Amino acid sequence: MKGFKDKTVVITGASSGIGLACAEAFARQGASLVLGARRYVDLCTLARSLETQYGVRAVAVQCDVANETDCRVLIQQAIATFGGVDVLVNNAGISMRALFADLDLSVLRRLMDINFWGTVYCTKYALDELLRRRGSVVAVSSIAGYRGLPGRTGYSASKFAIHGFMESLRVENLKTGLHVMLACPGFTASNIRQSALNAAGDAHGETSMDEGKMMSAAEVAERIVQGVLRRKRTLVMTRQGKLAVWMNKLLPAWVDGQVYKLFAKEKDPLVK
Repeated sequence: MKGFKDKTVVITGASSGIGLACAEAFARQGASLVLGARRYVDLCTLARSLETQYGVRAVAVQCDVANETDCRVLIQQAIATFGGVDVLVNNAGISMRALFADLDLSVLRRLMDINFWGTVYCTKYALDELLRRRGSVVAVSSIAGYRGLPGRTGYSASKFAIHGFMESLRVENLKTGLHVMLACPGFTASNIRQSALNAAGDAHGETSMDEGKMMSAAEVAERIVQGVLRRKRTLVMTRQGKLAVWMNKLLPAWVDGQVYKLFAKEKDPLVK
């Protein structure tokens, strides 16, 4: 893909964090935007701001990606407004923080509904248009899709599922021109830890980590934009993440211990 002028980009979870940063990054490149999230008022404000600041067209669509109908309507709105879809960024997601022994299983189901099924639903309804335009489908994943993390069983499971889905989709479309990309940031400064679910399914409301030392959402978004332009296969965005992926292949038992030590240092640790 040479650029995004006259291209239509659909972004889920666009009202905050990486999704909002992606909306701004693609707008700077001249893309027309279809923004999906549950917080419709925030989305409308963002859409107007992007139109004013960058001179692009932006449409807000209220969408809970756990709801299949909402996902279908999101894609239909993109087609009705702009005539098609060139890039789909499956960004909407939620995390959790609780030991599996303490976890209400409804929390794990919620994680799968949003993170995994939201990606599947949106991709399914956008696929014909993406194939027609030889476009790009992106899943914003995590190192947790390569390496299970303590206190994040549902989150890691959903990201592993996304990786399997996207890799299978890529192989199925090796000859069709569809670009399939997994974007795996490291720890990113955003509201995902504040909104992470606890054992009972309530939002934590605070972060358990030092956000100041993390990659910014804007940096993650810029890397995603460049990855789509270059039609990259996978983006593992931090040195720590790349090391974790490789060492997990070579010395998985050793990595078990290192991950345990890392999470034992977080605020109010679940493992000690």
